Amino acid sequence: MYDAFYNLKKKPFQLNPDPEFFYNSAVHKRALAYLRYGLAQGEGFVVVTGEPGTGKTMLVKELFGALRNENIVAGLMVTSQVGAEDTLRIIAATFGLSYDGDAKAVLLKNLEEFFKLKSREGKRVLLVVDEAQNLPTQSLEELRMLLNFESEGRSIFQVFLLGQDELRATLQGGKMEQVRQRITAMYHLRPLELEETKEYILHRLTTADWAHDPEFTKEAFEEIYRHTQGVPRIINTLCDRLLLYGYLEELHMLDLDAVRLVINEMEQDAVRVQRPSCQGTTNIEASLYPIDSGYVPAATGSLEERVVQLEHLVLSLRKTVQKERALLRKAILLHLDLDEVYQEPLDES
Repeated sequence: MYDAFYNLKKKPFQLNPDPEFFYNSAVHKRALAYLRYGLAQGEGFVVVTGEPGTGKTMLVKELFGALRNENIVAGLMVTSQVGAEDTLRIIAATFGLSYDGDAKAVLLKNLEEFFKLKSREGKRVLLVVDEAQNLPTQSLEELRMLLNFESEGRSIFQVFLLGQDELRATLQGGKMEQVRQRITAMYHLRPLELEETKEYILHRLTTADWAHDPEFTKEAFEEIYRHTQGVPRIINTLCDRLLLYGYLEELHMLDLDAVRLVINEMEQDAVRVQRPSCQGTTNIEASLYPIDSGYVPAATGSLEERVVQLEHLVLSLRKTVQKERALLRKAILLHLDLDEVYQEPLDES
């Protein structure tokens, strides 16, 4: 849709982490430096924390891309809400070892033999645990015990823990002293600043072959930052909707008004998702307001509250009409283009 309208080679703000769009901001560059430092140490835990959506998973993919020429066997553990013994099974499965129905002692023996085999091949095993804040303390202890495996006095297994702020709180717990002692590097990933947010947006657009269509005003960038607070995932969501709006309205300049309108639409969508039932309203009231209007008839409420609700309804209906009008216009143009194609005479040669 909008990628063709703006002549982009692909959607620049997709939510799935794509290393092609990795933006090496100051904070991400520093986080990568900590990861590489921990990797060079070759032992213990390396911990990276951050709010949801700050780019931890993208960081891992970027790191994995850089490990292709290293003597490292890396595995990503993507399921972490499990018990301690299940953690061992998932680790075994991650590295292609037997796991189904094996007792804990067998799992540990198989993992140790695998680590030592790779060590004899001149390689080291690295496990990256994403969303590590979900790991129970007993699972963290199991990981710590795996770090004890050695070959010829050298560590043969290392763990990177990536998680949200709760992971830091867990690691500060009274029973986590031995785990803390095995942490070789730790870094907290903060959101982007205003200028970084602008550069992040322009980087992703440029990566998608953006030719300055659409343009963004200075006020648009500032409003995007104000709403997202520099969290990359939220920036992606907002900018994706913003480009879709620009496509529907055939805009080539996205300004403050456009950003605010899209933000308002997204907030209305969130309200509709959380919309309570209309219990207590009459059948007549229920029939007056569409289920997707965003308006919730109140059985009780002051006059001011009812006026505010009506204003929201009018705004929502106005936006719906604008969208329908834009879609109808595009459908008519497409139909006319098809008519011209089918009315052309056939080549008789």
